[in-house]
Amino acid sequence: MSKTNLIVFGTRPEAIKMAPLVQRFLKNENFITKVCVTAQHREMLDQVLDFFEITPNFDLDLMRPNQNLYSLTATIIENMKPVLEEVKPDYVYVHGDTTTSMAVGIAAFYSGAKICHVEAGLRTFNRQYPFPEEFNRQLTGKIADYHFAPTTLSEKNLLAENTKRENILVTGNTVIDALLYGIEKVNSEKFKDLEIENVKEILDFRKKIILVTGHRRENHGEGLINICSALKNISQQNSDVEIIYPVHLNPNVKGPVNELLSGISNIHLISPLAYPAFIWLMEKSYLIITDSGGIQEEAPSLGKPVLVTRTTTERPEAVDEGTVILVGTDTEKIIEETHKLLNNPEYYDSMSMLHNPYGDGKATERIVNFIEAL
Repeated sequence: MSKTNLIVFGTRPEAIKMAPLVQRFLKNENFITKVCVTAQHREMLDQVLDFFEITPNFDLDLMRPNQNLYSLTATIIENMKPVLEEVKPDYVYVHGDTTTSMAVGIAAFYSGAKICHVEAGLRTFNRQYPFPEEFNRQLTGKIADYHFAPTTLSEKNLLAENTKRENILVTGNTVIDALLYGIEKVNSEKFKDLEIENVKEILDFRKKIILVTGHRRENHGEGLINICSALKNISQQNSDVEIIYPVHLNPNVKGPVNELLSGISNIHLISPLAYPAFIWLMEKSYLIITDSGGIQEEAPSLGKPVLVTRTTTERPEAVDEGTVILVGTDTEKIIEETHKLLNNPEYYDSMSMLHNPYGDGKATERIVNFIEAL
């Protein structure tokens, strides 16, 4: 008898990381698989669904202007009830650390379904940092029945919290599965993308491309100002460098970035990119400066060094492996590490040629095999 899966996600990062799992389960005749999106992100989510050719069975369309964590959490739980009652899933899959994952986990627990947590076990051990993600993933970990940990360190975190070893599987991160699929697709001759063509017109690829992203709440204010000061300094000291910064739409990011960096000839401030254009640009970049968690996982598979504008990370494997460096929002440290990577080929190679600790692109295969054997 076929088992029924319900895979639920709501944000662009979740969609990217869950898409390979959806694709593999839909090809497996031993499962009935349904997809539900909360649309915690709307436009960015739809772009990913289109790229991976996924049509949700349920779209809760919950995104509202000026949404807050209180209303979003309550709305997700309430709106999941009829979906769970209709599908009657054996397994509900949630991802990582979003409000969608936490709230869906609670609703799935109420329904009696088994909860499968993809990208389980990441920890900073500070519930306020990052906020609210650390709390979300800890709570989801308490609710989950099965834990798909991307690394052995994540597994150790779960074991330290008294999670049963037999309920944990170290899989690698599904983001690598998505990345390898995506890079092959965007580099195929038949793939056409307007955003990629626009970026090609903006940048001089004879120069070293520095890709910058940033959106974390913790960096709003002084931290972001410090980062912008570093970027301005780097641009002025290096005429052979092009900095491209897809600027987050949050006014706390967009305002200061445009005020401090507009009008500089080798800094290009652009609108946020959809997933296909972004991974294409990552591959073309020389190095990346970011506060993103996902990029810390993806970039090493492309051989790109990453400077992380955070003081701590729930992905310490990359720091330990040497594929990323934590620079925080210290202007001088950002400048120093960037110049070392720009000017010292041996130092650059020491980062770019390292093994990616987040997997080999077979994480979804391991998850499906695990569930199939239950």
